[in-house]
Amino acid sequence: MTDTRKIAVVASNGRNGRLIVREAVARGFDVTGFARSENKSEAQHFVQKGIMDITADDLAGFEAVVDAFGAWTPETLPLHTTTSQHLADVLSGTQTRLLIVGGAGSLYVDPEHKTQLYKTPDFPKEYVPTASAQADELAELRKRDDVKWTFVSPAGDFQADGERTGSYILAGEELTLNERGESVISYADFAIAMVDEVESGNHVGQRISVVRR
Repeated sequence: MTDTRKIAVVASNGRNGRLIVREAVARGFDVTGFARSENKSEAQHFVQKGIMDITADDLAGFEAVVDAFGAWTPETLPLHTTTSQHLADVLSGTQTRLLIVGGAGSLYVDPEHKTQLYKTPDFPKEYVPTASAQADELAELRKRDDVKWTFVSPAGDFQADGERTGSYILAGEELTLNERGESVISYADFAIAMVDEVESGNHVGQRISVVRR
């Protein structure tokens, strides 16, 4: 049985993870953080453990697990898929939902969903490896129906130190612009959207995206 106000945040010490923890705690969730180093977040409970060492017993009873893992160096990029698949294996067959902090590069730029953003000519070349790795991660998740996954993509301009406006547009598979023609969101507003999805559980087995209103 899952506890409807009990969640875990994996990679809780990262900049995304810490803000997601803060948002969840502020809304009254009972949050357990998981990270390799000592706790740097506001999580009420903490387990010092790497993702690949997390077991089914560690995640038993949670309503949702938020995977805030990120990697950016060439040798670690494959870990996007490796780690999320491990968590999916651990949660396979349970009622616990798995929500993953995704990337914008895998969003589609056409209604036919043939062309992803990172494959367009103007996409910054330095970000292609990371975008490709997260596109692979999503592709592997799409193959699974044994775990209640949701992949949450930020806007193209994902601002670590951007302001918390408290407002965002919820979109789907396609790159979405706001009224000013922007594809931008702050980490703080993304955290709001992530915790909203934890609360609603409306997009199991789907990729959603968010952009500042």
